[in-house]
Amino acid sequence: MNIQHTDEKTLASAATNPKNDTAATDLKNHYRFISWNVNGLRAVVKKDPSFEQIFSELDADVFAIQETKLQAGQIDLSLAGYTQIWNYADRKGYSGTAIFSKQTPLQVIRTIGAPEADNEGRVCACEFDKFWFVNVYTPNAQNELKRLDTRLAWDKHYREFLVELAQKKPVVTCGDYNVAHQEIDLKNPATNHENPGFSDEERASFGELLNAGFIDTFRHCYPDATDAYSWWSYRMRARERNVGWRIDYFLVSDALETTIRKAAILPQIYGSDHCPVELELAL
Repeated sequence: MNIQHTDEKTLASAATNPKNDTAATDLKNHYRFISWNVNGLRAVVKKDPSFEQIFSELDADVFAIQETKLQAGQIDLSLAGYTQIWNYADRKGYSGTAIFSKQTPLQVIRTIGAPEADNEGRVCACEFDKFWFVNVYTPNAQNELKRLDTRLAWDKHYREFLVELAQKKPVVTCGDYNVAHQEIDLKNPATNHENPGFSDEERASFGELLNAGFIDTFRHCYPDATDAYSWWSYRMRARERNVGWRIDYFLVSDALETTIRKAAILPQIYGSDHCPVELELAL
């Protein structure tokens, strides 16, 4: 298997941030991060290429996954050289997050003080020497926005959690945020304003997170890039037609703006209804 990191059809493929390319050749302190909602890890490990093959090819310093849908002991990944940090949902076959890191974290946090969702395995936060790394699987507001209140309460708790961490060290956070922030972030905005993931309330809440001191790294590098999506419905050949949404993000503290070297979406990698997203920082 040879995963290609250049997709000529979109700017979403691997690319160096033109704003900060003066240090792009200095690889000594570069960190490569990958985030991927795998939509059930047990299924992805059986596919061709398998999760472990994709993982090896991407060779990230820190690799975060969401929606593992696992309980402890249900899978044994062979990831030589990586520390594995898991957070499982109490409910079987639901939610769950994990971080695989070449460095052993100084500490790990798995809850954020959100009573209605802390038992769903939605956060893994790891402290490293230079930064906090936080992996999140944000609750979906669900059809007819019936879980919107829970979603917005989670957003508030999560925002406060990140702000508190950022007072100690800069934060790198990634995951499935279950929101397309702007109209440019989904194929059909006009027909989705009342749907989960694009409601005014969810979009405003995500904007509050950015305003609290965080940068959407992909939009920072590519403010006008269109047709750059990370999730596609399984229906109506949506991925083949690139009728998608950008709901998977890497955000960083404002203090890390000058360290951004690359922000990318990797739509050529299959295995889930989401594709991985990528970030490189020079720290």
